[in-house]
Amino acid sequence: MLKSTKLIMALCVSGMLAVMPANGEETKTAQISLAPPEVTQTKLDNGLEIIVIPDRRAPVVTHMIWYKAGSADEPTGKSGIAHFLEHLMFKGTKTVPAGEFSKKVAEIGGQENAFTSVDYTAYYQKIAPEALEMAMGYEADRMHNLILSDEVIEPEKKVILEERRSRIDSEPRSILQETVEATLFKHHPYGTPIIGWQNEMLGLSKDDAIAFYNKFYSPNNAVLVVAGDVEPSEVIALAQKTYGKVEKRVEDIVRQRVVEPEPVTSRIINYEDPRVTKPSFSRMYLVPSYIGAAAKEAESLELLAAILGGSSTSRLYKSLVLEKEISTSAGAWYQGGSYDMTKFGFYGSPRGDEKIEDVELAVDEVINQLLKDGITQTELDNARNNLLKSAIFDRDSQTNMARLYGTVLSIGGDLDDINLWPERLAAVTIEEVNAVAKKYLRKNRSVTAFLRPQS
Repeated sequence: MLKSTKLIMALCVSGMLAVMPANGEETKTAQISLAPPEVTQTKLDNGLEIIVIPDRRAPVVTHMIWYKAGSADEPTGKSGIAHFLEHLMFKGTKTVPAGEFSKKVAEIGGQENAFTSVDYTAYYQKIAPEALEMAMGYEADRMHNLILSDEVIEPEKKVILEERRSRIDSEPRSILQETVEATLFKHHPYGTPIIGWQNEMLGLSKDDAIAFYNKFYSPNNAVLVVAGDVEPSEVIALAQKTYGKVEKRVEDIVRQRVVEPEPVTSRIINYEDPRVTKPSFSRMYLVPSYIGAAAKEAESLELLAAILGGSSTSRLYKSLVLEKEISTSAGAWYQGGSYDMTKFGFYGSPRGDEKIEDVELAVDEVINQLLKDGITQTELDNARNNLLKSAIFDRDSQTNMARLYGTVLSIGGDLDDINLWPERLAAVTIEEVNAVAKKYLRKNRSVTAFLRPQS
């Protein structure tokens, strides 16, 4: 299963937060109160990081193991090996036959899955608390006992090739998206699709999978996250009993990736396909992520995206959909949860017989107006409050909580990146949002894409 790296940084709101406008008076909608989550963090002697998030509202536990390795960590010419290995991890070990782990989870009514991103690969089970030791035992076993044979390699390779055909090659939007990202990241491995390029996928071998496994699937390169109806001390004891037996196979890994050079020219991509029934416009800009951004830049970009296109009251939606009535949809987004540079984007689809070029012009008009006049305090306050409220609602899902902590730690963050996010968001000023808009929303940093029916 593939996964994008979109990250909601605030599932945790600490204490009482009141957003203050420029005049120092508290806004009526900004009083947001939520007790901080009870999180326990520790590390085993073999280097495995452990996060426990108790949530006793229901007798359910989410158990996740995250490896700090994704498609951007693949050797040159071996694109898709991270995702291929994710599939192969279900093919059995020295002590467990293929399918047994999944069968045991299904027998108790549990759920399981796995996903690969550019920066990490994760495996999870959603089970009853009494099954936690079982899940830990099986997961710890395949952390160091995986066995691969030629008999499983070729059939599973057909599976991932079919996944590529169904999810990418048969979907015009996915074909265009893949091209856009390869154009935006002309040097960095983020420009390589997670599933891989087909010509390289065809050549992936058992040795490639084992090499990636041996390099990255070690307890000192992993994060265990357990959220749900559990006691932290009991979880840590179970982790020591199961994962604690796994010896680390490699020294601590320091990611050493190439740096994407600063862009100097704007780029435009046109893609026509007979399967397209509804044209669309999009644009991506190269921007810093939460991990690599200067102080408060990432929070400012998050707020900028919300102001420009995060809701039905945003500037783009009001202008293109409600006022001009030339678009059926319009919005903006910021993908902050990456280890390296990331993306800020806009999108829109024309209504009826409206031209896609007019949608682009209308988007540019909104952006240029913001760059010229800046944002207002009301827009900033509303965007900030909406982000915080969304974070509170997301906390209702223990799986979302587990994903948040796993993601942040897997891309090099720490608990403060989660716990202090609301305070950092509250401290962002109008001037700081305007500054990141002027710094990063420049055409030379962008790739503009048009998806059209074949003429």
